[in-house]
Amino acid sequence: MNVEEEVGKLKEEIQRLGQQQPDGSYKVKFGVLFNDDRCANIFEALVGTLRASKKRKILTYDGELLLQGVHDNVEITLLPPPAVAAA
Repeated sequence: MNVEEEVGKLKEEIQRLGQQQPDGSYKVKFGVLFNDDRCANIFEALVGTLRASKKRKILTYDGELLLQGVHDNVEITLLPPPAVAAA
């Protein structure tokens, strides 16, 4: 699986596990994502996929590197898709 595929799958998993916000974003805690069996089977390097997604401005979270246990309560926010500009 390439990085783009993994980022796409991560978006799906955050939508599955997270709570949708009024602005269209989704929020999920790192511990929920990290400890989910389905995510564990999909992502070989969840933290790396999160960092790649953050770099692409698809999601946001506090800090640079998330570690199991220490950062379980860090909220990951999947940003809403950009609004299509009116022509």
